[in-house]
Amino acid sequence: MTAKERLLLRQGAPVDLGTRAFDMLAMLAARPNQIVSKKDLLDHVWPDVTVEEGSLRFHMANLRKALGDGKDGARYIATLTGRGYSFVAPVSRSAGQGDVHEDIATSYPNANLPSRLTRMVGRVDDVLVLSNKLTAKRFVTVVGTGGVGKTTVAVAVGHDLIEAFAGAVHFVDLGALSDPGLVATTVASMLGLSLQSDDPAPALISYLADKRILLILDTCEHVIDAAADLTFRIFAAAPQVHILTTSREPLQVEGEHVYKLAPLACAPDGLELTATVAQTYPATQLFVERAAASGTRIDLDDADAAIIAGICRKLDGVPLAIELAAGRVASYGLQKTAALLDERLTLLWPGQRTAPPRQKTLQATLDWSYGLLSDFERQVLRRLAVFVGHFSIEAALEVVTSATVDDAHVFAAIDSLIAKSMVATRPAGATMRYRLLDTTRAYAFQLDVDDAELATLAARHATHHLRWLEETGAEWPTLSSAKQRSLHLAGLANVRAALEWCFGPGGNTEIGILLAAAAAPVFLSMSLLTECHRWSAQAVLALDDTTRGGREEMHLQAALGVSLMFTHGGRDAAHMALSRSFAIADRSGDALDQLQILGPLQMFYLRTGEFRTALHYAERCSVIAGTLEDSVSTTLAHSLMGISLHLSGELYRAQTALEAALRHGPRSDRTTTNYLGFDGKILAGAILARTLWLQGFPDRAMEQALQTIRDAETLDHPLTLSIALVWAVSVFLWIGDIENADTHIDRLFSQAEFHSLGPYLAVGRGFRGEIAIRRGDASNGVDVLQRSLAELHAAPYELLTTPLNIALIQGLAATGRFAEAFALIDTTIRLVEANGELGYLPELLRVRGGLVLAAPRPAIDEAELYFRRALELSRRQGARAWELRTATDLAALLAARGQCEDARALLQPIFAWFAKSLETADLKSAARLLAMLN
Repeated sequence: MTAKERLLLRQGAPVDLGTRAFDMLAMLAARPNQIVSKKDLLDHVWPDVTVEEGSLRFHMANLRKALGDGKDGARYIATLTGRGYSFVAPVSRSAGQGDVHEDIATSYPNANLPSRLTRMVGRVDDVLVLSNKLTAKRFVTVVGTGGVGKTTVAVAVGHDLIEAFAGAVHFVDLGALSDPGLVATTVASMLGLSLQSDDPAPALISYLADKRILLILDTCEHVIDAAADLTFRIFAAAPQVHILTTSREPLQVEGEHVYKLAPLACAPDGLELTATVAQTYPATQLFVERAAASGTRIDLDDADAAIIAGICRKLDGVPLAIELAAGRVASYGLQKTAALLDERLTLLWPGQRTAPPRQKTLQATLDWSYGLLSDFERQVLRRLAVFVGHFSIEAALEVVTSATVDDAHVFAAIDSLIAKSMVATRPAGATMRYRLLDTTRAYAFQLDVDDAELATLAARHATHHLRWLEETGAEWPTLSSAKQRSLHLAGLANVRAALEWCFGPGGNTEIGILLAAAAAPVFLSMSLLTECHRWSAQAVLALDDTTRGGREEMHLQAALGVSLMFTHGGRDAAHMALSRSFAIADRSGDALDQLQILGPLQMFYLRTGEFRTALHYAERCSVIAGTLEDSVSTTLAHSLMGISLHLSGELYRAQTALEAALRHGPRSDRTTTNYLGFDGKILAGAILARTLWLQGFPDRAMEQALQTIRDAETLDHPLTLSIALVWAVSVFLWIGDIENADTHIDRLFSQAEFHSLGPYLAVGRGFRGEIAIRRGDASNGVDVLQRSLAELHAAPYELLTTPLNIALIQGLAATGRFAEAFALIDTTIRLVEANGELGYLPELLRVRGGLVLAAPRPAIDEAELYFRRALELSRRQGARAWELRTATDLAALLAARGQCEDARALLQPIFAWFAKSLETADLKSAARLLAMLN
C-alpha cells in the first residue's frame, strides 16, 4: 500500500478501493495490533459529518472483501466486540521493491518450511557445512544451547536443499508436544498421513521406505527418547530419507552425525579493538542490527565497539541473549545496559567470567531480561506461558485480559515483549502468530505464581479453545495439505493441553466435557481415532446427573462409538455407545443430530454383518433427511440407502438412490468425515460401480469405478481412498480384469499399510488369495483366504466376507476338499438368508450347483435345480451379470445331456443383450459355449 499515492497493490496489480475504505485501511495499518475504536474511525474518515455506525460497518465489509479477509485463512482486520477494530496482519515498511526477500520455497507449495530470515548473521558457513554433511551422511543433529539459533539454521538448510529434494522438505516442530507418544503421530500428520493405530510408527516408516525427502525435526530435547527411537528406525528402513534434527543434546543413536552449533564469534578480550575490526565479528553485527531494529541506531565508534564486544562476550555469543540485550538499549542506553547485565550475571555466577555451562548462560540471560521488564510485562509474560506453541493475538487477549488488565495495555505489553525477544513472531498467511520461545516458556513456569491465578488462566485458556473449536470445527475435514494443517496444529496442541488440565488434579471437568465434545469431530476428521477414544471416554466418565443425557453426552458417545468401531473392533462397547447417543438424539427431536448418529449406527451394522438391521437404519435416515433442507444430509441418506439396497439385492432401487447421492448438487466443503470417518459420496460412487456391473453394464461399471478412485484422490483422505479402492477391486475381479485388480490391490496395500487400516489390509490379502486361485495356485490361495477371513471375522468386518467365501469355496473345490466346500457354502447360504445379504444369493446358488456337478459323485438333476433357482432369483433381482453366469453353466449342463437347442435358446438372448458391452471373462466363456453349440 502506498499511502501518499493512495494506492493499494496486490501482487503488483492495483486493487479497486473506495475513498472511505482506503482511509480506514490507512488508519488501521498505521497502528498494527492496536485497537482502533469505532469513534476514532468515524472521526477520522468522516471528520465533518455525523454518520451512523451502519455506514462504518458497510465500508468495513467492502474493505474486507477487497482485501480477501477470511479467504483461504487470510486475516487482516479483527473485530473486537464493543471495542473497535484491529489490523492483525503483519506490517512492514519498505523503501522499494529491492527490499523484498525472494524465497524459493514459494515455488514448492507442498513444502511447509517456515520463512527463512531475510538476513542471517554469522551462519553462512554453518548452513553450507550442514547442507553438505546432510547430503553425504543423511542424518545430522544440530546440537547447541537454548537460543543459539538451531532452528534458524535448520530452516535455512531446508531452504538451501529444497530444490535438491524437489520440494519434498517437511518441517516438524516438536516443541508444542508434551506427550512423547505423539511424536510419530505429529510427524505423520505433517506428511499428510492419517494413522489409526496406537503405534503409528510402523506405518509411518513403511510410508517413508521408498520416499526421497528431507525431514526436519525441530526441538527434540524434551521428547528425546521418542525422537531418537523414531529417527533411528526411519534412518535404518528408509534409505532415501535425510533427517535433520535439532536438540540441546545428541540423540545418541546409530547413524547420527552431531554438528555442534557454536555461539557467534565475539571479539576477544584484550584486543585493541576498533569499530572496523569489531564489525568483522558476527556477535557485534547481530547486536548492532537488533538494536537498530528496536529503534536505536548506533553510529559505532571505537568506544562503543569495546562496550558491545564486552556485552557479547559476557553473553557467550548466544544470539538470543544478544538480541535480548540489544533490545534494551533503546530504554537504558548502551552503557547502562552493559552495567545492568554485568550486575545480574555477577549475582548468578560470582567469580565466573569465562565460559559457563550453556544452560546457565541462557538462564542468566533470561533472569536478567525478566528483571528488566516492568511489573505489568512480567504479569503478561507469566500469563502467556499457558499457551503451547503458537497463538493468535485474539487468543492472547481473551486469556491474558481480566477485570484489572485491559486490551490496550496487553497490546502494548506484547509489542514490548516482542521487541525484547521474549515473544517470537511468525507470519501465517496474512496474519501473525506469536509464541514464547521454549526456554522462555519454561522459565516463566518456574516463577512463583498464585495457584488461584493459574487455575483462572487455565480455565480461560480452555474456554478460548473451546470457542475456537466451535468456530473452526467445520474447517478441519477440508484440510489436506501440510501447510493448512500446520496453521491448526498449534491450536490442537493447546486443546490437548487444556484437556489435560481439565481432567487433571484441580482441573475443571465441566469445561473438559464441553471441550472433549467439541474436539471429538476434529479428532475424527483428522483420523486421530485413539485420541478421540481417550478423551471421549474420559469425558463420559466425568458426566454427572446434571450433564448426563444432554447434547454433550450425545456427541461424546457417538465419537466414542465410531472410534471404538475403527480402532478396537469393540462390537459390544461400540454398539452401546452409539445406541446411547442415538437415544439422546431421539429424545431431543433434533433431526440433524439423529441423522448424523444414524449414519455411524448403520455403518456399524454393515460392518458387523447385520444387513437387515442396517437397511432399517438406512430407511430411517432417508425419512429424516427428507425433513431437512441440507444437501450433505440428503447425499448421506441416499448413499447409506444405496449400499443397503445393493447388498440386499434390490438393484434398481439401489441405482436410483446412489445416482441421487452423486447428482445432488456440487461437492460441498462439508463432508461426513467428521462423524462417519469417510466421505459418503465416494462410497456412493463405489457401490454404484458394483450395481452397474450386476445390472449388466460392465463398461459403465469400469468407468464408474475408475472415476470414483480419481474423485477420492482429489480429497486426499486416506480412509476414503481405501474404501474406493476396495470396492473398485471387487468390480475388476468380477469383470475378470486381473491385471487391473492387481495394480489397484497394490495401491490399496500402500494406503492401508501407511494409515494402519487393518480390515482393508485383510480384504486386500483376501483378493490376492482369490487371484492366486484364478491363476491356478489354488492351494496357496486357499491358505491366504482362510487367514484373511479369520482376521475379518475377528475385526469384525463382514462387508466383503461373502464374496471372499465364494472364492474360498471355489479354491477348496479346485484342491479336492469338497466336504469343506459344501460345509462352507451351506453355512454361507443360511447366513445371507438370515442376515439379509441377498444380493449374493443367486451366485451362491450357482456355485452350489457347480459344486454338485464337480463332486466325485455328480448329481445332475440337483445341480440343474440349483441353477434354475439361481436363474429365477437373478432375473427377479435384475442381476443380469449373475444371470449370464448361471445361464452359461445351465446351458453347458443341457448341452452335455444332448439338449443343444434348449441350451442355445437359454443362453443366446442374455448373451445378445450384452452384445455391445466390454469383453468380460463371463462373456468370453458364454461366447465359446455358443460357438460350440452352433
